Amino acid sequence: MKKSLGPQTLAYPTPVYLVGSYDKDGHANMMNAAWGGICNSIPPSIAVSIRKERYSYDGILHHKAFTINIPNAELSVAADYFGLASGRNEDKIATAGLTTERATHVNAPLLCECPLVIECRLLNHFELGGHTQMIGEIMDVKVEESCLDDNGNPDITKVDPMLFAPGNRAYFKVGEEVGKAFAIGKSLMGKSS
Repeated sequence: MKKSLGPQTLAYPTPVYLVGSYDKDGHANMMNAAWGGICNSIPPSIAVSIRKERYSYDGILHHKAFTINIPNAELSVAADYFGLASGRNEDKIATAGLTTERATHVNAPLLCECPLVIECRLLNHFELGGHTQMIGEIMDVKVEESCLDDNGNPDITKVDPMLFAPGNRAYFKVGEEVGKAFAIGKSLMGKSS
């Protein structure tokens, strides 16, 4: 039997996105965001929801660009710190001992230590209530070559992205493969009566 927990932000898993942006003075900043995901295919787009009071908010709107940096488990301490501290008060990237470089296709920083980075041009933004959803058109995806499979695609086990569980407020790693998408369900095709 299922127990009702009421309206809550409990979807599993949520990503750990390190959102990179420059402030109005051109200083690089990273923030941790879990409310996001791919939202469109053509043009390829990703959404991330950010509260207005976050330091990154104004920088993203000003430069009309951001990056989504996918951290692995080795970056868990820095990733969590990026969600605790504010770029208004300190240089979070320097404190974490990490490095950035300017993205190739947009005016935003990318975190060099992350195995996968998505460069986004701000396509639109929508006020939702407590958050503003930033829609970024994906201009490029950069992946460490060591994280590619034999076909040149990112291998999720090599990228090793962190996952966030909102209910117990904990980070997790990716588990084992269950089956091939768009394939394992074919065994049920044509069985409806």
